[in-house]
Amino acid sequence: MKIAILADPIDNQKGGIHVFTRELVRVLLATDQENEYILVREKRDPALQGVEQIIIPNNRIGLGLAALRLFFIVPLVLWWHRVDAVLEPAHFGPFNLPRRIKRITAIHDLTPILFSHYHRFHSQLLQKIFLKGILRRASLILSNSRHTTRDLEEHYPFTANRIATIHLGPEPGFQPATGRQFLEQQNISHSYWLSVGTIEPRKNLVRLLEAYRIFREQSEEQVLLMIVGQRGWKSEAFFEALESHPFRADILLTGFVADSALAELYTHSIGLVYPSEYEGFGLPVLEAFACGCPVVCSNVSSLPEVGGEVARYVEPYNTDSIAQQMIALYRLSAVERQGLKEAALRRAAEFSWERYAANCIEAFRRLEGGA
Repeated sequence: MKIAILADPIDNQKGGIHVFTRELVRVLLATDQENEYILVREKRDPALQGVEQIIIPNNRIGLGLAALRLFFIVPLVLWWHRVDAVLEPAHFGPFNLPRRIKRITAIHDLTPILFSHYHRFHSQLLQKIFLKGILRRASLILSNSRHTTRDLEEHYPFTANRIATIHLGPEPGFQPATGRQFLEQQNISHSYWLSVGTIEPRKNLVRLLEAYRIFREQSEEQVLLMIVGQRGWKSEAFFEALESHPFRADILLTGFVADSALAELYTHSIGLVYPSEYEGFGLPVLEAFACGCPVVCSNVSSLPEVGGEVARYVEPYNTDSIAQQMIALYRLSAVERQGLKEAALRRAAEFSWERYAANCIEAFRRLEGGA
């Protein structure tokens, strides 16, 4: 098949969907000998060889121009290039395609439906208007966890026979780091806890701040909290709690950091604390494992699928639960920490993008055959 990938998230995002799209493109181009790919995106990547890139610039200043691109220009270009299927990694489309073109939609989670109050109004509205129709028209739905699949089947029962459930993998660059270049540049010499993800309500960072306060009050050493991620939507409550925090001077916000620096931060941290209220997968947990980093994470949604028996679980709405697991992990002996590191690396090895690609290709093969 000739498959178009709507690869805009590579150019206009830095979060989880950016990582998903980038790695999906990389691994399919490297491993798939059966299908031909073209990429539709906003900017050309001159380093990406051996694949056609169709560049359609986007203008977000005027909503009308962005809608024109999404609903009319992109579908027209796909029709002109006579593609057999279109893969949308950002679960919003594809739109207005001829019936002969198969639609492949990746669904990462249903947070706009299940936690709509945590999203901006226009995001809530767009998902409520379009998502059901997108799923009805999808020939194949790529779900990244069994939990997301269950959510889909519960809220949209008609999707049941069109879902391929495939776990993601860690990017190859996530592995134990030997250097401390980023930490030295930031003049960080103390031990630290790590939090990774966009600063937005679902990540439960206000409770993390409170758990960190409890931890520090029971710790004799100066242990930092490092929060990696861009400022997101509805984050006012977090920043209010941050500014009044009794240990504010020891809480560091890095913003976005490159993957190489992030691997270093995972490697040398006490552990990743990830008390999210809901995740469709939870890539930071897997990235941490791949670097040999212990994980404290929520016991809800898809996170136990990724954490397995290696992560230490907390009740996301119970601040004391988060704090007590942080305290317990911090107090482990060197031997116990080494065992946890080895277990994390073994767990990470159970996931890979190559395995993801192989399962995708098999799903594409069934789609082409009409199965």
